[in-house]
Amino acid sequence: MDNKQFIIYLLILSGSTYLIRALPFALVKKKIKNRFIQSVLYYIPYAVLTAMTIPDIFTATGSIYSAIAGFFTAIVLALLGRGLTTVAILSCIVVYLTELLIRII
Repeated sequence: MDNKQFIIYLLILSGSTYLIRALPFALVKKKIKNRFIQSVLYYIPYAVLTAMTIPDIFTATGSIYSAIAGFFTAIVLALLGRGLTTVAILSCIVVYLTELLIRII
């Protein structure tokens, strides 16, 4: 990819990102009072983060088995109410130990 093509891609990306963030502020003047719309807007960041993260979980490790072990560890810990840091660290440890176990077997 040459510099000209990169700059074009960068401008398109920054323009679309800016529009997505700026349009709601420009179009909505009053405070949103509808409870349904408020709840939808509240959960959008979580839904987007989940949609971006879940597919990468299964391709980020050396084995699908270690990815599944880490994924289920994260789900169980999250359901038990553990914090984000605890969930991330323990899931990484489980993935690491599963990878070691796979190499031994």
